[in-house]
Amino acid sequence: MSVPPSRSTLTELAAAYRVSTQFWGYDGQQRDISDEILIKVLAAMGVDASTEQGAVQALTDRELETWRRILPPSVVHRQNSEGRVHAHVPSGSKVILEVILEGTDESWPLSQVEDWTGDRAIDGKQTGRASFLLPGDIPLGWHTLRATLEDGTVTESPFAMTPDRLDEPDLETSRAWGVAAQLYSVRSAKSWGIGDFSDLADLAAIFGHEGADFFQINPLHAAEPVGHMSPSPYLPVSRRFVNPIYVRPEEIVETAYLTGPQRSLIDWGGEEQRASSLRNDYIDRDEVWETKRQALEIIFKVPRSFARQAAYEKYLEEEGQGLTDFALWCALCEKYPKGFPENIATADSVYVAREKRELTDRIEFWSWLQWVADEQLEKAQEAALASGMHIGVCADLAVGVHPIGADVWANPTAFARGVTVGAPADMYNQQGQDWSQPPWRPDTLAETAYQPLRDMIRTVIRHAGMLRVDHVAGFFRLWWVPDGHPASEGTYVNYDHEAMIGVLLLEAHRAGTILVGEDLGTVEPWVRDFLAARGIYGTSIFWFEKEGEGMPLRAENYRREVLTSVNTHDLPPAAGYIAGEHVDLRERLGLLMQPVEQVRAEADEEREKALKRLREYGLVGENPTEREIVEGLYAYIAQARSTFLAVSLVDAVGERRTQNQPGTDQEYPNWRVPLADGTEEVVLVGDIPSHSRVTSLLETFRRALGDDNRLL
Repeated sequence: MSVPPSRSTLTELAAAYRVSTQFWGYDGQQRDISDEILIKVLAAMGVDASTEQGAVQALTDRELETWRRILPPSVVHRQNSEGRVHAHVPSGSKVILEVILEGTDESWPLSQVEDWTGDRAIDGKQTGRASFLLPGDIPLGWHTLRATLEDGTVTESPFAMTPDRLDEPDLETSRAWGVAAQLYSVRSAKSWGIGDFSDLADLAAIFGHEGADFFQINPLHAAEPVGHMSPSPYLPVSRRFVNPIYVRPEEIVETAYLTGPQRSLIDWGGEEQRASSLRNDYIDRDEVWETKRQALEIIFKVPRSFARQAAYEKYLEEEGQGLTDFALWCALCEKYPKGFPENIATADSVYVAREKRELTDRIEFWSWLQWVADEQLEKAQEAALASGMHIGVCADLAVGVHPIGADVWANPTAFARGVTVGAPADMYNQQGQDWSQPPWRPDTLAETAYQPLRDMIRTVIRHAGMLRVDHVAGFFRLWWVPDGHPASEGTYVNYDHEAMIGVLLLEAHRAGTILVGEDLGTVEPWVRDFLAARGIYGTSIFWFEKEGEGMPLRAENYRREVLTSVNTHDLPPAAGYIAGEHVDLRERLGLLMQPVEQVRAEADEEREKALKRLREYGLVGENPTEREIVEGLYAYIAQARSTFLAVSLVDAVGERRTQNQPGTDQEYPNWRVPLADGTEEVVLVGDIPSHSRVTSLLETFRRALGDDNRLL
């Protein structure tokens, strides 16, 4: 008869796998995690803790794991600090450790230091531990740690030397500002029903000439290639690759060489979608992509010049197996629209090779799409910098991926199964959140030397001067929710944040990219301090920054190392928020946990406190209009000492509708709302330079910036 694990054994095993058995809620109360949740979370990492015997055995295996290998699977170290690395070798055996520097044959010998750890019998063999000093002056890079035993045995592990801190950004003034927008929502007269890379180039140029230094956008990650496309940019099938729905077909070089009939087909297909850009209808990605994909199929078949083909082949070589796997997954989605057969459920199946041979042409098409998307994104960044911006595009990194997407298919062992990522209850989402995304397994990340993280970051920041990392606390811990349980019934799983942040910093350093972590919500205070010490900027939102008695935080008391704005995409624009429309919406959708009268009274009180603070700073009068309040809010954050400031485009044009309402799926048109003004008239890219409300807000904002207005 099996005996359930004791609480003490379960607690010890959970600690060995970095699984929390308690957590502090947003209300200040400490909560214990149930045995059931702990057992299911451990099972998601391949650990059987369902019985006392199984849990004890798993604990023993975990303890001996490092002793069963000569070197750790990977080592991440930071500059300007000393560390230790251990080698486990046969008792009495001598071992030499050295670092082979990236791209060279140069060796950096490591010095052995005293280690009085006793020998242990491991699988019937006496094993000892030798320790070596990791100095802080090894050059930055992805190196190789090599152990050589006296019998000639050689073992190697990846070794990353990471920055202690990112360099301060090179800005023209002490602070920089930019504009934030959901790219898909901002269309032009030439858009195919959705904002695209050409629109991004124009938007960056427009605001660059207005004095902005960056243009912040939503994640551009890949979505479903066929069938229904998930509207949320935060639920991609792959975070490494791009959604080609943002490609402007006419901007592809080969379009110029289409025959007359071919060009007519493309013009005819785009005409209807361009007309939809002029209407204030919810964005229909499925219709847009179906039409655009047909046009792209035609362009793909046009022969490329020698130079163009060489550039394409270079791109394929640089992206390697990762791109091939992604393109194959897309091709398989075409072939099996109702779901993959069980024998090709993951990329490591032996049956996948046959499919790959049969789908060569389609793999080529989906690879080509990534290339043209990359080209157009590169041009957008070039346009941003040419307009005078010092940073350019600010990309966004989503927290996870779709559970049956390309990333999970191509690298299934990297993800935990039977759980999803979410968040416990907080003040704004009191039922908790389930983001329907499988988390990375901390153990397999280390085994792969963080390869999935490395590849993803390199691609996302390749054409970006700044990266916003959504839910940056996920590099430290994530809230795992077992399948079948509500979002409130989960626990935190902790990651090796020193390693993961180190990898992030190394890739950002190489690309010259500024990092901004979204550290809102339930984030332990020490995490913010750690990020600031490493040169990663935080995030401040006016409505969330409070001081005594719920008053808005005084502008001069904002953190310096942050990107500050008035709102976020999970809240209505400022005009809607000050009108209490977030309360009305949540009541209509049944999301309130308190009586609506109480919530509305709290919202009214919050608004009055905000107005009181704005009056205190001389930014609004006694009876300000909506427009005066919105401009006052931005004049207020312009007085904060924050290094980076962002103006939301929806606030600039007077939009009132929220882009996303957490806790909903089909109940609200999340991520499908096109940009419009307060009268629900569509605002196109071409309207923005002369838009009176935009012009007025920017003039007010720049005036409040004072000497930090780079146009002075």
